[in-house]
Amino acid sequence: MTAELEVVPARRGRAVRLARGQAIQIINTHGQQVVDTWCFNAADPAEFMSMEHLHASLESIFPAEGDALVTNRRRPILTLERDTSPGRHDTVIAACDRYRYALLGCTGHHDTCTDNLAAAMAELGLAAPECPSPLNLWMNIPIAPDGTVSWGEPLCKPGDHVLLRAAMDCIVVMSTCPQDMIPINGAACTPTEVHYRVVD
Repeated sequence: MTAELEVVPARRGRAVRLARGQAIQIINTHGQQVVDTWCFNAADPAEFMSMEHLHASLESIFPAEGDALVTNRRRPILTLERDTSPGRHDTVIAACDRYRYALLGCTGHHDTCTDNLAAAMAELGLAAPECPSPLNLWMNIPIAPDGTVSWGEPLCKPGDHVLLRAAMDCIVVMSTCPQDMIPINGAACTPTEVHYRVVD
């Protein structure tokens, strides 16, 4: 285990390399922060964790403890080994981008998870081949029987965490979602930092 917790600042992204068998613990420090999460095969970033393929693999939209998270080539890349939260994570909604904020009425610059992914990968000297739909940790998107969705507040509490173990050498990217126009980061609509550490 790393000696100290690392931080993903509010509205920013971080990329972390994991060797097969290592795990990353992601901690919802304040209990209301959504973390858009991606994972890429370190040897070939064109293979990445895919929510569309995950739905078919799990026959569910909610991953649970013990579930393998699969790639667009239908291979396990991470395992959700531990989850201390109520287990509501979104696998349906795309990462926010400048087009999303424009539709919400934002007329100037706004930080986005899509940009955070690109910036985090660039810090490792890499580029994502695309922006896959992320695993939106702690994002609460209630889906009604008629298929409509709504924007709920996270159900987790401060200190809730997940542990994701690598099934192959990979790169995990986290973005503390900068959404502050709807309450997916809590009623205060105020993005906050989260913490993480790598576990051997």
